Amino acid sequence: MRKLFIFIFRIRAFLVFLLLEGFSLYLLYRSNAYHNAAFYQSSNYYVGRVLEIQSEVANYFNLTEVNEHLAQENARLRMQLTQLQERQLDDSLGGVKDSLFVATDSLGPAVFTYRPARVTSNSVRGLNNHLALNMGSDAGIQPGMGVLTANGVVGRVKAVSKHYATVTSLLHSQTLISVKLKRNKSLGSIRWDTENPETASLHYIPLSEKVFKGDSVVTSGAGGIYPPGILVGRVVSVRKELDKSFYTIVVRLGVDFEKLSYVYVVENKRKPELDSLMIRSGITEENE
Repeated sequence: MRKLFIFIFRIRAFLVFLLLEGFSLYLLYRSNAYHNAAFYQSSNYYVGRVLEIQSEVANYFNLTEVNEHLAQENARLRMQLTQLQERQLDDSLGGVKDSLFVATDSLGPAVFTYRPARVTSNSVRGLNNHLALNMGSDAGIQPGMGVLTANGVVGRVKAVSKHYATVTSLLHSQTLISVKLKRNKSLGSIRWDTENPETASLHYIPLSEKVFKGDSVVTSGAGGIYPPGILVGRVVSVRKELDKSFYTIVVRLGVDFEKLSYVYVVENKRKPELDSLMIRSGITEENE
């Protein structure tokens, strides 16, 4: 404290100068209308800029919360969209004159439900890539569930703990997803064997089918992991090989795996029933 007083005593002349300067400016702006108006105009501008910057900083730190709310809302909308698509498919199948077909106005219970989750870690450069999510069994996540974004398929849940889940990425050498060409319904499988995180290969499309650059590749719905019609990617190249009975097709994936932040974990409410039936029938994924 003594050093503080000594310091103030040493600069007493400068402090007195500042005090008198401030008082003189006060008298100038108080007694002169022009200076008074200029002062308030300038002060309003700088106060406004400070408040604007403060608002931008506050909005920036609220982005995480805003993104979570948007992800939850998008999950609800995606569930409703899937219900509508299923309803349209049922209506088209029931368009035939059949006394057993009963049309209903209600969408009914959702078969597929979506849970938003944030990606906490992600790999794209390895041979077998995985993701980690910030939601686990406490949020209803279970192994085997599909993982999507608004742009396409991401992968499949591999393991869960109470608060986290790991996902086998589509960018994994063992991932095989049943798909179809949207235009002609030809069935095939997507496998990541291009070593490029932006592309994958479409297998088992016979040469008898017509495939064009730009064709959309969507999920087939087989296996009940993903809803049918979810975008996987678009065809970027088609080749015929003399010694093969199938096309060699490269697909540009809809998901940018290097920029993943939020995903949707999709649950098929009827998957346990389907799995139970497959087991009783002696059908497994290996010999399906």
